[in-house]
Amino acid sequence: MGTETAGEGLLKTPLYDTHVTYKGKIVPFAGYLLPVQYETGVIEEHMAVRTKCGLFDVSHMGEVICKGPDALKNLNMLLTNDYTVMAEGQARYSPMCNEQGGVVDDLIVYKVRDDCYFIVVNAANKDKDYAWMKAHQSGDVVFDDISSQVAQLALQGPKAMDVLKKVAKEEDIPEKYYTCLFDRMVGGMKCIISKTGYTGEDGVEIYLAPEDAPKMWELLMEAGKDEGLIPCGLGARDTLRLEAGMPLYGHEMDDTISPKEAGLGIFVKMDKDDFIGKQAIQDKGPLTRKRVGLKVTGRGIIREHQPVYIGEQQVGMTTSGTHCPFLGYPAAMALVDIGFKDPGTALEVDVRGRRVAAEVVKLPFYKRQ
Repeated sequence: MGTETAGEGLLKTPLYDTHVTYKGKIVPFAGYLLPVQYETGVIEEHMAVRTKCGLFDVSHMGEVICKGPDALKNLNMLLTNDYTVMAEGQARYSPMCNEQGGVVDDLIVYKVRDDCYFIVVNAANKDKDYAWMKAHQSGDVVFDDISSQVAQLALQGPKAMDVLKKVAKEEDIPEKYYTCLFDRMVGGMKCIISKTGYTGEDGVEIYLAPEDAPKMWELLMEAGKDEGLIPCGLGARDTLRLEAGMPLYGHEMDDTISPKEAGLGIFVKMDKDDFIGKQAIQDKGPLTRKRVGLKVTGRGIIREHQPVYIGEQQVGMTTSGTHCPFLGYPAAMALVDIGFKDPGTALEVDVRGRRVAAEVVKLPFYKRQ
């Protein structure tokens, strides 16, 4: 990640000084010092991404290269999704399970070429994921943690592509969602441009050398002046992903929650020969609980780890919750017993001893038109 160590073992991304210059409010997150928000505040930053565009530093994410004649075989064994048929530059999301069918992490794999893949993992799980991959590798394959050599910026929002077009050639911009272009030049800087994001909006994630990150940040900020581009912190990143119904590791899934329970069954290919956790998922049989969306109908804001009730019966637990700035109401996600998963089901959430009324709604809460 082009990291440098700060006090108490916390790392700085290559954009740390930039965040300070832009008056970012710095907090510890996943072992890094990162801006939770800027002077504009979380709501303004959130609304900018929904209506114009925002720029995020996501250099804390981890990157691993998987290469060798048995690279594909290893990916298909480690991950629940199927990587057999993929074009170069295509990206594919997948949970990575343990033997019990719980989730080690969720990640994105890009195909560089046959026998070579670029994997992006969650910051807090980087070391755990890399160790897991190494411990379960087989045959002729090499896993290489290149996180310290990669910085990442996310340019997101309906105007994101307008901004990008000012600094990148048309042929260097990927057309389709979940595809990327390798070895592209933007402002004289070599980068990977990926049409992905964690906001529910159009946009790109740009991977580049750590030393180029501050220059790329300034280039994009300058290019986006007319489009209303503003820097955004972790606070807006979280409210945006929640509004878009996107799961977060450690909340909607973890070592004890299966991908199917987390609502990620579409990425679990049970017809594959085998993958770690397949047997356990099979043995569990039909689902007994499921991730749902909750819209608050009473007064109050629901947060994570709050019990969900129908009458005196606890039927689940919230996993994330916040006020959704664009939608204008508080919402949450929860794992609930399967009998209570249907939209329209009225529930109550215990918020510090007080019951707050909510109803199950279809996810995502927000979907761009």
